[in-house]
Amino acid sequence: MRERFGQQDISKYRKFKKVDGATYRKVNQFLRKRTYITAREWAIARLCTDFRTRSGAEMTFIGQHLPELVPFMQEPYTPQAVNQARNSFKKKVYKSGATFFYGAMCGFFTTEELDDLLFEASEVARFLLEVERTSLDIDEEIDIEDRITSVMRSVGVAAAAILRARENEDEEVGEEIE
Repeated sequence: MRERFGQQDISKYRKFKKVDGATYRKVNQFLRKRTYITAREWAIARLCTDFRTRSGAEMTFIGQHLPELVPFMQEPYTPQAVNQARNSFKKKVYKSGATFFYGAMCGFFTTEELDDLLFEASEVARFLLEVERTSLDIDEEIDIEDRITSVMRSVGVAAAAILRARENEDEEVGEEIE
């Protein structure tokens, strides 16, 4: 991992070129239709990943060079604003994950619906990676999807078992009361 970034890194950075010319508003609308994150959070989370150092992300560098690194960002940010956007992204991912798992664990979705949901989510994620000019090789992509599908099937099976056990407990308690 690197400790310092400079002008050469800015010149080489090629993410977000597919949205060159798009306004922040347009990118934000696109993201808000498909995710809970904003364009600001998306760009900064990506930059924090790409400009990571041994001690964390290079917040000052990212903030100062934001308009040069991301075509739809118009002005530099303070390190505090970069950190706030990064934390906001992280919180939204955690909340979305918790909401998703709750829906899966309470039995709201069938296994087939979970598969469909995961497919749609992976399509959006793949598209965002494509826009960033980040790509996974096909074997990596398949491996990730297979692991997620396996976990979600296990969650679905476990949720169904828990719900059946609760129903049985409720029936037994009901019989004892009568």
